[in-house]
Amino acid sequence: MNHRISALVTCLLVTASAVPACAADAPAELLGVHKIWDAAPHNAFTDLLRFKDAWYCVFRESTAHIPGADGRIRVLRSTDGDAWESVALVAERAVDLRDPKLSLAPDGRLMLLMGGSIYDGAEPTPNRKRIGGHGRVSFSADAKEWSTPKPIEGIPGDQWLWRVTWHNGTGYGTVYSTAQQGGKRQLSVWRTKDGVTYDHPIDPKPGVDLTEATVRFGANDRMTILLRSEEKDRHAWVGRAAAPAYDKWEWTDGGHAAQGPGFIVLPDGRAFYAGRDFLEKGAARTVFGRINDRGTLEPLITFPSGGDTSYPALADVGGGGVLWITYYSSHEKHTSIYLAKVRIGESAAGARR
Repeated sequence: MNHRISALVTCLLVTASAVPACAADAPAELLGVHKIWDAAPHNAFTDLLRFKDAWYCVFRESTAHIPGADGRIRVLRSTDGDAWESVALVAERAVDLRDPKLSLAPDGRLMLLMGGSIYDGAEPTPNRKRIGGHGRVSFSADAKEWSTPKPIEGIPGDQWLWRVTWHNGTGYGTVYSTAQQGGKRQLSVWRTKDGVTYDHPIDPKPGVDLTEATVRFGANDRMTILLRSEEKDRHAWVGRAAAPAYDKWEWTDGGHAAQGPGFIVLPDGRAFYAGRDFLEKGAARTVFGRINDRGTLEPLITFPSGGDTSYPALADVGGGGVLWITYYSSHEKHTSIYLAKVRIGESAAGARR
């Protein structure tokens, strides 16, 4: 497929079977979904950010979910969300770059955070065993030229820094242990001023086995964490703590799965999420919904998806109440990157804070 993909060619027609019925006053309406990239054998793990006058989507390219060939990070650019073009490919020899996350650093540059896994044997040998890894970071002033991926500092190699959210000049990153302690992986939050060096962990102590988590901020600088639970029921958990110490946490069972969790807090206080859930007889789907005042998840839309799918990113387009969500899926057999556009209605006001 041509690397510049038009929605006129790849747009998926949304049918009644793809989403719940959307009345005019529904909390959310799926406006459309289209594929934006499928050039590599396996395209997965997305993030999305607006920078200057364009949108940028990043994801991992490889031959398989894990390990496959060592992952490279593709950077796409679009001005309208319909036509996308590749502007960069970030790679590091003998390192599997994965789970890329974009953010805007305080100095105005784009920051690309990546996990860096190392396996025994050389790519693309099947069934290689992971023998170590360490987070990487790269920076760019224009999204085209990126600095050489540099290992992050301060966080031990057996701890996985999954995402950084900047707030008032400080970056906060959720970190989980790759090994279990007492049958559970542990979560901590680390802070950074430059995106490279991290210190002063915050210990939320959710009390469940977990992996990925996303941190966001709301009114009065309150921190909210949405985490992926690895407990038997697979329910996501929502944690909240007040500024400035973030030392007293209230945790709530979200009631639904949200694997590869992404969420956004809007200026009016509403919070929306997306992630992998299992609503249809245990089948994996990427689901969009809201997080209510109680801290529980309310699924609203099931995107066209299936099989190997999830790791969404949410962005507020601004004006008109429209959100864009990127995610990946293998429901069309080839694991590809998709963009969904969702209108959120005023009836979602019950989730405001």
